[in-house]
Amino acid sequence: MSVHDLRPGRDTDAEGFIALIGACWAEYPGCVLDIDGEVPELRALATYFRDQGGMLWAAERDGRVIGMVGTRPLKDDAAWEICRMYVDGAARGIGLAADLLRTAEDHACAAGAERLVLWTDTRFTRAHGFYEKQGYVRQGSIRILDDISNSLEFRYAKPARGLVVEALDAAAAASAERRLADLLVACVAEGASLEFLPPLSRDRAIAFWKQTSAAVAAGSRVLLVAWRDGVMAGSVTLDLATAQNQPHVAAIQKLLVDPGARRAGLGRALMRRAEQAARGHARRLLSLDTRAGSAAGALYRAEGWHELGRIPGFEVDAAREPCDTVFFWKSL
Repeated sequence: MSVHDLRPGRDTDAEGFIALIGACWAEYPGCVLDIDGEVPELRALATYFRDQGGMLWAAERDGRVIGMVGTRPLKDDAAWEICRMYVDGAARGIGLAADLLRTAEDHACAAGAERLVLWTDTRFTRAHGFYEKQGYVRQGSIRILDDISNSLEFRYAKPARGLVVEALDAAAAASAERRLADLLVACVAEGASLEFLPPLSRDRAIAFWKQTSAAVAAGSRVLLVAWRDGVMAGSVTLDLATAQNQPHVAAIQKLLVDPGARRAGLGRALMRRAEQAARGHARRLLSLDTRAGSAAGALYRAEGWHELGRIPGFEVDAAREPCDTVFFWKSL
């Protein structure tokens, strides 16, 4: 099913919406749908969204609602919330969820959204994986609804448009592991000098990012992520775990840019944000290394990094042939 099969939701879809939400909730123990007591707006959901300046969509098959999503502006900032997103169990795996989400995101962006926000029950683990794949990361505290289902909700968010680089805290870093693993696998497959050799398994890539999340939680590493028009497309880490006599030093590691998003300024934006983060941690001297002849080396030189020297045959490439490694430094 494509986005063209979607249509605006109507108040007359109430029976279908309620049946869909009830079926999705029934997949998780303890989730009880009390319509009149807690969510009476489901009786006229299209009007509810319209009154808030938002929009509602439905996906239908053979006269039955099999998917839905809504979006509405938030009052506190230039953010829009993605909400009431559900897909029938029999309609999963065909791209409908991605179409629904993209439709809501496009509407919000066209209306001026700078940030996209959503809340999801802590029990909805399948939904968490989907949102994380779409570039959302956990942010803020857990929300307590005090409802009959004893619901607790995670807050997910991401920049809506443009090129944005942000530092992730431990919770956000953990929620980004799967998307960053895919990014790492793609970059290694393209021959990037990242200490791994192709083919890199996704499990090994996830293990690396789990270690990174733990280091972020411990305060020994900074993880910066870049989004381009709402897509998580790059990252870089700043290693703060230096020797006791080097409190002013940090190392930049694992600069990643999605192969499909290169030459758009992401690498440069990530490097500059990493230098800013280093200053914020009172680090005045930075180091990094890369394979000789790599495109990354040209970027580092253009950004004012100095080549310290190279070690012949320090690493091997995808063909297992020895390659030189070039070391750089920069004073802040």
